[in-house]
Amino acid sequence: MAVKGKIRIRLKGYDHSIVDKAAEKIVDTAKRTGAQVSGPVPLPTEKEIITVLRAVHMYKDSREQFEQRTHKRLVDIVRPSQKTVEALTGLELPAGVEIEIKL
Repeated sequence: MAVKGKIRIRLKGYDHSIVDKAAEKIVDTAKRTGAQVSGPVPLPTEKEIITVLRAVHMYKDSREQFEQRTHKRLVDIVRPSQKTVEALTGLELPAGVEIEIKL
């Protein structure tokens, strides 16, 4: 039985190369099973900046900034078959990638 509609997969991670590898792995697996794939679409990168004082008690003008970037990709699988769903559930992706799947 075929799955109706589409599967939307969002990938998040701090290292863009790992996120891109995971997206390519998903796209290759879906195309091998005959599903139509849209993506990977790069979504805006979130940038979180934290500012801390370098000194403990004084010297407020001396500060240091740290940033953490979250890279995101979006993959849509249109008209997936049961074979596509089984292949995606058995797929092993690299560590450091958060996956959100919506049907």
